Amino acid sequence: MDQEKDIQFASELRAVINKLVKKLRKESPTGQKFSLTERSTMSALYQHGALLPSELAAMEMITNQSMSQVLNHLSELGYIVRVPSETDKRKVNISLTEEGEKIFLQFKHERDEWLKKAIAQACTPEEHELLRQVISPLAKLVEFK
Repeated sequence: MDQEKDIQFASELRAVINKLVKKLRKESPTGQKFSLTERSTMSALYQHGALLPSELAAMEMITNQSMSQVLNHLSELGYIVRVPSETDKRKVNISLTEEGEKIFLQFKHERDEWLKKAIAQACTPEEHELLRQVISPLAKLVEFK
């Protein structure tokens, strides 16, 4: 491919992925109640357990101040808990509460169910298999720095 076609391909891929992300958000009534950063923060906490606010901010590529606002909102809703570090009392570990985990799993399930249904109804078996094959390359893109 020449450079112009590569740019066009990258642009089309980005546009489709963005639309899919927006569609998934729309198809989750529970997920619509949260910002992208709030959902992503809850996902990180679900995956990693307890994290420091600075670790969450780095993962989300936002400032510590912005992460503080996200965490304050999630705390007000009762979805996270702050626990002082056992090794350094100046640090606070953040983790999901039982209710936070429940709500995270609910909007994750809503999105997964919608996507499963969409794939089954909109894609041929061959396209379904092609989507399975593209998961690994897409995961590499997510991890690329």
